[in-house]
Amino acid sequence: MKNYLLLFLILSMSSSLSFIVSGEPTPVNIGVILDMKSRVGKSSFVSMKIAMDDFYTAHPNYTTRIVFKTRDSQKKVISAATAALDLIQNERVEAIIGPQTSSEAPFVGDLGAKANVPIVSFSATCPALSPTQSPFFIRTGLSDAAQAPAIAALIQAYGWRRLVPIYEDTDYGAGFIPSLVEALLGVGVNVPYRSIVSKDSADDDLLLELYRLKSMQTRVFLLHMSTSLAVKLFDQAEAACMMDEGFVWIISGKLTSLLPSVAHDSIQGVLGLRPYVPVTTDKYHKFHKRWRREFRREFVSDDDDDDSTKLTTFSLWAYDTVWAVALAVEAAASRDFTRVVSEGRRTDLSAIPVSKTGKKLLHEIKRTRFNGLAGEFHLVGGELNVSVFQLMNLHGKNEMKIGYWTPIAGLHRHLGKDNNGGYSASMESLRPVIWPGEPKMVPKGWEMPTSGKKLKIAVPGTVLPGFRSFLNVRTDSKTNQTIFGGFVIEVFESAVKRLPYALPFEYVSYKSSDGKSTGSYDDLVHQVTLQKFDAVVGDTTITAKRLGYVDFTLPYTLAGISMVVPLQNKQSKNAWIFVKPLTLDLWLVSLSFFVFTGFIVWVLEHRINPEFRGPPMNQLGTIFYFTFSTLVFAHRENIVSNLGRFVVIIWVFVVLILQSSYTASLTSMLTVDQFVPSYSHINELKERGLRVGHLNNSFVKDFLTKTQGFNQEKLVPFRSPEEYAEALAKGSQNDGVAAVIDEIPYLKVFLKYHCDNYTMAGQIYKTGGFGFAFPKGSSLAQDLSRAILNITEGDEMTDIERRWFGDQTNCLKQGSKLSSNSLNFRSFWGLFLITGIASLVAFCIYWIIFFHKNRNQLMSEIGPGHSLPWRLQSIGWLFDQKDLSSHTFRNAEVKDGSTRGTNNCPQSPLSYSTADTFGGGTPTTDELATPNSETPLHGEVTIVHEAR
Repeated sequence: MKNYLLLFLILSMSSSLSFIVSGEPTPVNIGVILDMKSRVGKSSFVSMKIAMDDFYTAHPNYTTRIVFKTRDSQKKVISAATAALDLIQNERVEAIIGPQTSSEAPFVGDLGAKANVPIVSFSATCPALSPTQSPFFIRTGLSDAAQAPAIAALIQAYGWRRLVPIYEDTDYGAGFIPSLVEALLGVGVNVPYRSIVSKDSADDDLLLELYRLKSMQTRVFLLHMSTSLAVKLFDQAEAACMMDEGFVWIISGKLTSLLPSVAHDSIQGVLGLRPYVPVTTDKYHKFHKRWRREFRREFVSDDDDDDSTKLTTFSLWAYDTVWAVALAVEAAASRDFTRVVSEGRRTDLSAIPVSKTGKKLLHEIKRTRFNGLAGEFHLVGGELNVSVFQLMNLHGKNEMKIGYWTPIAGLHRHLGKDNNGGYSASMESLRPVIWPGEPKMVPKGWEMPTSGKKLKIAVPGTVLPGFRSFLNVRTDSKTNQTIFGGFVIEVFESAVKRLPYALPFEYVSYKSSDGKSTGSYDDLVHQVTLQKFDAVVGDTTITAKRLGYVDFTLPYTLAGISMVVPLQNKQSKNAWIFVKPLTLDLWLVSLSFFVFTGFIVWVLEHRINPEFRGPPMNQLGTIFYFTFSTLVFAHRENIVSNLGRFVVIIWVFVVLILQSSYTASLTSMLTVDQFVPSYSHINELKERGLRVGHLNNSFVKDFLTKTQGFNQEKLVPFRSPEEYAEALAKGSQNDGVAAVIDEIPYLKVFLKYHCDNYTMAGQIYKTGGFGFAFPKGSSLAQDLSRAILNITEGDEMTDIERRWFGDQTNCLKQGSKLSSNSLNFRSFWGLFLITGIASLVAFCIYWIIFFHKNRNQLMSEIGPGHSLPWRLQSIGWLFDQKDLSSHTFRNAEVKDGSTRGTNNCPQSPLSYSTADTFGGGTPTTDELATPNSETPLHGEVTIVHEAR
């Protein structure tokens, strides 16, 4: 073991010493397979040679140096495979850059996998071949799958809902379509047709295919093909007048990069996209000048057109690919670039030599990361990470940038400047576009087709009598044509008009030759699954069972099951009906304010109005009698204070409004009919065993028996609103029904003519509603759902319903809407607030005047030294006295002819001392009633008595 290690060290040191002595790096053969007659091949090869010179100029001390071994594939798959086998077996290449086309890549990739030789392609863009399928294949250019989301966002931004791809029948053309279709379906865009053209198609063949496309309704086309074939197709499109107004042409990334260099006047108003390349750097400008000079020098005899020397993205990727391979070769140089040769002939596939350093070199290439000419070189899963696309508007050889697309920000006019608003898929985020024919408006993307298949729309042929406003199918006696009408038909046609494309269709009546129904609605919907019809338009209910095999649009009617029952008059004869006009809260608040207002008036009038004085019980009676007598304005007490008059005026106003409202409500309850439903819940019908009606051949029967548990013998089927009315009029006891349970749209039709005596009542049981049926996965269901939603959100649906079902708001009895409701406190709280505030303000003003007028006496007699109970009792004594200074008492004295000076004024009981007056105790009744020589006979006893 030690001998082996010593030998390895000697060999390593000898190889290093040989490099130091000679000063020459170790050459490493790298194969190159390109079509040297194509523009991409020639321009890319010039870029690769410049890249190798620039790399080793920037890294002069590297121990390795790649050496190109070039082979010409001659644009043939077999030539590319032969060249790869020759490079692997005879040239001992460690990696191969190429091949150029997607058709050549699978064969060369298989050879590389067998020999452990990395195959690095910058121009094979077909996603059908990927590093996951071929482990030694590396894509250092664009994968066509990466541009599919950008194309889908562009289609979505302009509101187009259909697109027709036109692609060549090669691996390059067909490999992109699955990714494109998946991205389009993700944004709701349908692909109704795929146009496949041969790569060798003649002009007549292309023109014939274009005329076929022109006869269809879609006007948005995507081209994904070789440059030469695309130029021919655009020439024929101009001849077919398909480059005029109304058409939209979009080209994929490879065409956008190559087409401007060979384009001419036939390409006008074309949209395209290509990977974004930072072309404003000094490094790019220096390379561009050098590339043009080298290209002219090498291929001067082959290229006389200056436009053909335009630099493309593929040339930049070729440059970066050489740098990546050179960096990886240097990183893997720790091992000898030798290989094990299998036994056998050199031309035998089984004798392909296997590289020892192939896996190491593959790993180093995948992990290489740097800033190249085309941007950041970063491989993700063995493929170049291309995440930014530039959107272009092409006019011949002129290009106009209209915006950018990134996976995070979506569409934006400027890259990195206005991308803070989240993902955008709006055409407002892009610059204006010049379209074919230069119209002022964005093309709508469709036209009425001149030919093509019309959708066969099945309509229930047998319409139940009485429901023709909902759906009407009849035969014109003169023309023998079937005429379709009604609410359902108008809603469907209104929705079709809102589609962003034309939808040719024809109605087909689903009935037998004798005019009878050919089956149930489930059978009709099942015909869509059998592909006998393209859709069903009718009063078709959305159920879970039917959703199992068809797709429905959003419901266009109110979804639910309810019941219609007769109205009955519930005019009350209750003896206590007089309390119903007011709710309990209003009764309690009213009584409280009666007492409150009476108390306030008593306080304001007590000292100056003899009618509010007297024994306590008499005064309490006066409070209640006065306030409650205001109900009939029969109060006899005179109000003498201004504050009292202010309170009473406002209170009388409140009582007037309250009394008038009470009278009106009570009158309504006693005289107006009170219509209410006969039955309020579906369970009431089931528990009482009453007969119930339903529409014939409706799923409502299963709903009643299986979900609600009704006895099937109690269910009666009907066919018309007239049968509904007749059975309801008889009642359940007379071979009729107590209620009709059906879907709400049918009940609306019935109530259009019979709302005077019947109403919908009870709980509404949710259902799917009515919808239009389409095959599973049909985009029409989604598009029409969006159109139905637009109709429902506006006034159009209301107008349609009014035309076919009438204005049911004029039906007065329906739903017992005339039953009077009791008056509640919320209707009058403002009035109570006004009278309450007025009373409190008057109460506060009174006490302010009272204390101010008696301030001297109060300060001297209830000052410091007295307890709180004594103070309150003293204030009460003072309040209970007559205010003899009031004009009411002065007028009374004048009428009596008596005069009273200051000496005759009664002495306030507050001036009595406890010892002098009551002998240190509370005076008794006898003491207060017995006059003496020192106490005036008139006044004091009365005042103290009243205070008690």
